[in-house]
Amino acid sequence: MSAGVDLSQFYETFFDEADELLADMEQTLLAVDVDRPDPDQLNAIFRAAHSIKGGAGTFGCFGHLADTTHLLENLLDSVRKGEMGLRKDMIDLFLETKDVLTEQVAAYRNSREPDQQAYERICSQLRELALEQGAAAAVQPAPAASSAPAVLAPAAAAPAVSASAPLDAGLPFHVSLSRIKPQDAQALLTEMGLLGEVLHQQQGPDALSVWLRSTATADDLEAVCCFIVNADQVSVTREAPPAEAVATSAQPPAASEPAATEAAPSTPPPQAEKPAPAGKAASTKESGTIRVGVEKVDQIINLVGELVITQAMLVQTSSTLDPVLHDRLLNGIEQLERNARDLQEAVMSIRMMPMDYVFSRFPRVVRESASKLGKQIRLTTHGQATELDKSLIERIIDPLTHLVRNSLDHGIESPQTRIAAGKDPEGHLVLSAQHSGGQIIIEVTDDGGGLNRERILKKAIQQGFPVNENTPDDELWQLIFAPGFSTAEKVTDISGRGVGMDVVRRNIQSMGGHIQLSSRAGQGTTTRIVLPLTLAILDGMSVQVGQEVFILPLTHVTESMQPTADQLHSISEGEHVLHVRGEYLPLVALHNVFDVKDAQTDITRAIAVILQAEESRFALLVDHLVGQQQVVVKNLESNYKKIPGISAATILGDGSVALIVDVFALLRMTRTRNAATLTVIGETSNVE
Repeated sequence: MSAGVDLSQFYETFFDEADELLADMEQTLLAVDVDRPDPDQLNAIFRAAHSIKGGAGTFGCFGHLADTTHLLENLLDSVRKGEMGLRKDMIDLFLETKDVLTEQVAAYRNSREPDQQAYERICSQLRELALEQGAAAAVQPAPAASSAPAVLAPAAAAPAVSASAPLDAGLPFHVSLSRIKPQDAQALLTEMGLLGEVLHQQQGPDALSVWLRSTATADDLEAVCCFIVNADQVSVTREAPPAEAVATSAQPPAASEPAATEAAPSTPPPQAEKPAPAGKAASTKESGTIRVGVEKVDQIINLVGELVITQAMLVQTSSTLDPVLHDRLLNGIEQLERNARDLQEAVMSIRMMPMDYVFSRFPRVVRESASKLGKQIRLTTHGQATELDKSLIERIIDPLTHLVRNSLDHGIESPQTRIAAGKDPEGHLVLSAQHSGGQIIIEVTDDGGGLNRERILKKAIQQGFPVNENTPDDELWQLIFAPGFSTAEKVTDISGRGVGMDVVRRNIQSMGGHIQLSSRAGQGTTTRIVLPLTLAILDGMSVQVGQEVFILPLTHVTESMQPTADQLHSISEGEHVLHVRGEYLPLVALHNVFDVKDAQTDITRAIAVILQAEESRFALLVDHLVGQQQVVVKNLESNYKKIPGISAATILGDGSVALIVDVFALLRMTRTRNAATLTVIGETSNVE
């Protein structure tokens, strides 16, 4: 028999499947009603642990993972069979075990050994629970992994062994497979040969039976089969081969039939997709998904970006051609432009992920935080299917976690306080996501006590902020995002350390988004995050200053105008505000910010572009409006260096580089003059 295949090529598939199973396990554990557990939920949790254990045992080199899941699996088996009653502290232990398993998977993925202390601690706790409940079988060591090589099954589909016949160790295995394709049958025969000695085989039009003598376990055989076919197509029992197989076993195999000990090809069968759910018609169809590395998707996106740039160059070059003489060429370029945009949108959609990737981690956060704080809190999520670019969806997790913890700690009151206020003792936290144009809106809403205006105002005055009793709520709430600003009366391990909210805002702004707060006393607080759907493509407005072209993100542009003399008000030498429909807007000259030569310095002959960032508006002075276009965003910092006031760069149709303006950086510049501006505006208003 061949020495076998290199299983390391299947490690990454196992790790990905294990991560998915552990995430599903956590969600199901959190959803279980301890008093009336749903048998389907208990079976799902058990199958997840069983699948991970089977996969880890098949490889034979993930011992900690196999041992831990074996202990967990046996406890879960006792629970689902009704031999062990379920309690809240058991759910807590199972969740803690899931965390340890997640760390073990991450360690093995990075070619490290898992934390030995964590492994020993969690295994000890699981054994203690088993002894406490009398589940003696759970404390037995996991079966030794087979030394025979095997191909890993997708972990979500490990089938149960047929209960119609006991697995008598004195008999060979009988592996029965139904509804299989001829090419799959041949691949399975090859794998059976790698696992042991094939005693007999029977093959029909869509079925295959193999009698096998092997030192592998039934789980190993199931794992091999599920790598190629679905769980409901496999049955593994122990039984003797047919009489004719015994009579012919001493004869050499026919030329048309491969010998059981014939060396198998070194190339393993093609990687199968995640099996379809058992019992559904879809199980006989080919899978509709494939697993692709993110780096491959990024490479395609970069190539499509280059294609879009090339197409823009062709459009600009062809703009000088006579449309009568070159109508076919111009029509072709126009068609290329449409195709390039469609291709760009299709490729970008590959990177999109549902918000459920983020929302799914918060039931655990809410459960544990509420327990620590002694509060009753119900979590509701909306818009889990709303999609966001993968790069953004991973970066939004930390800011959103901070906001959720703030609502749990400072927003929602204790049951006693809520009852005294005539409210339901159970607080309500809502996470929602929805698309709005080219943006996504994420909201964190609680029905707590709301922000304390008096406490925030007092703290703001102490820290020297330009506020007073007449400051509107919306302006006052924005001070919460100031560095070091906190009204927490005490520091907890949930939130309230006096840092963090300013970091939240900076993180949101670094993603091209902004954050807003609204609150009503006694009714609760809503925090709204607005983000672009992706950072790879940008709808922008091209503006010219001197001989330079800049790109303004279109989502921040509200209008543009040519200022008149009566709209301008000087607040100091060289500093102006623009009066637009009763609102005084700080005026920022782009040529001053970036020291651009030969720019228009006469304000009344320039163009003022009104920009909005967060709740603030200001006017940006430029020479000309060039036009609106979709641009491919290039990281400037990795290709050149970081430039204050610039977020990225793009390549225009003529091959030149245009800088993309960081609107939030310009906003921060205007805020340095806020005190003076507010004073002058107040004086001007009094004169009027």
